[in-house]
Amino acid sequence: MAQNESEIRYLTPPTVEVKKKKYCRFKKNKIRYIDYKDPEFLKKFLNDQGKILPRRLTGTSLKYQRKVATAVKRARHLSLLPYVTDLLK
Repeated sequence: MAQNESEIRYLTPPTVEVKKKKYCRFKKNKIRYIDYKDPEFLKKFLNDQGKILPRRLTGTSLKYQRKVATAVKRARHLSLLPYVTDLLK
């Protein structure tokens, strides 16, 4: 009887979350140049407040994350993107 008390039974099998592998979209699509004059593309790398999203969230490699950051900063300087906002998207 002691065995049955310690045994755990589930009505449904426990779910195991499978993490999706992150990938660098620039390497996958063989994009070499990130255009700072395209604000709609650069908005994908910004959150609602206008901050640049980190690599761990976007999956971008270090080389392209630096290029994205430079492109966003150039677009901000030319007023194509705002520095700070309440609701960007």
